[in-house]
Amino acid sequence: MSVFDDLVGQDSVVDQLRGAVRGAGGLLAGGAGEGMTHAWLFTGPPGSGRAEAARAFAAALQCPEAPDTGCGRCDSCHQVMAGTHPDVLYVRPSGLSFGVDKTRELVLRAASRPTGGRFRIVLFEDADRATEAASNALLKAVEEPSPRTVWLLCTPTAEDLLVTIRSRCRLVTLRTPPTQAVVDLLVNRHGVAPDQAAEAARAAAGHVERARQLATDPAARERRSEVLAIPARLDGTGACVAAAARLYELAEAEAKATTAGLDDQERSDLKAAFGEGSTGKGVAKAVRGAAGALKDLEEQQKRRATRIKRDTYDLALMDLVAFYRDVLAVQLGARVELSTAAHQVDLQRVARSSTPESTLRRIDAVMTCRARIAANVHPQIAMEAMTAALYQG
Repeated sequence: MSVFDDLVGQDSVVDQLRGAVRGAGGLLAGGAGEGMTHAWLFTGPPGSGRAEAARAFAAALQCPEAPDTGCGRCDSCHQVMAGTHPDVLYVRPSGLSFGVDKTRELVLRAASRPTGGRFRIVLFEDADRATEAASNALLKAVEEPSPRTVWLLCTPTAEDLLVTIRSRCRLVTLRTPPTQAVVDLLVNRHGVAPDQAAEAARAAAGHVERARQLATDPAARERRSEVLAIPARLDGTGACVAAAARLYELAEAEAKATTAGLDDQERSDLKAAFGEGSTGKGVAKAVRGAAGALKDLEEQQKRRATRIKRDTYDLALMDLVAFYRDVLAVQLGARVELSTAAHQVDLQRVARSSTPESTLRRIDAVMTCRARIAANVHPQIAMEAMTAALYQG
């Protein structure tokens, strides 16, 4: 067993990281630490497992039982993988950006010595969300690291960070996992039936977490199916407006389902931490003091909800891109795996009634909609413009 076992289809990355872990052990023993460095940049397409790879690497670096691989069984490994290790700082921007004040606070915390682990590790997911000022503050920390501090930054591509930051990082590039590797994970780790696992893996196009969701959540499968049915229903202006409204509703529903459980659990945990439901001296005062903390939590949750909504809109739009990509493959007779093969009737219908040129224009229309939403155009308005363009071809 190893902390790297869940990295699907990333054998070369695992070899690279294991070599670095061995080098880290040599560094702590007074050696040169060949293969190890203080700053790492994990890149790869959505769903490839950037953050998972960084977390597994952090666990292996802290593991006292199997320093070469990370045993995955000891208390240290469990704490890192669960996000509770005292010497690993976990950063995942809750909103659409990560500001300079939070970055400066993070840099100060990262500079302290490890309290019990082998290293002080900062695992920064979505580091591309750092603002320009925040990136400059981060650069200073990466340029002049503390002796036993390790920075693990995660972004979709290396170009998402300042060139001065990425030039000081060791690059780890993950690839889109093969469909069969995702199928094996779903079957062996999650007990999904092989046929269902294969369909989910194809639908997710290598996005491991998305495949897991589609394989285990009937509601998620139904929402995706509705999104993919939209192109074949665009037969007039009224249908375009209705389709945009439905697409918006589906994305809102998925975002709400994602945030509801998180919000309720966080509020419950915070109230419990301040003693709500307890009795005794000082409890009433502590509960009153929770009001300010609860207000701060609600503000953080609102920012996270905005981000989750934006990500959910994008996911629905990328499902449409996948549909039109498959239409194009059918039109050109390309022998490739179709991620929307379960909608073969609609694929064939749209392919017969249009040309490859119009399909490319439709893909452009979806990508334009993504750009408009990213620029803060109201999502439903952007989607109405998109569905009108899809209808016109």
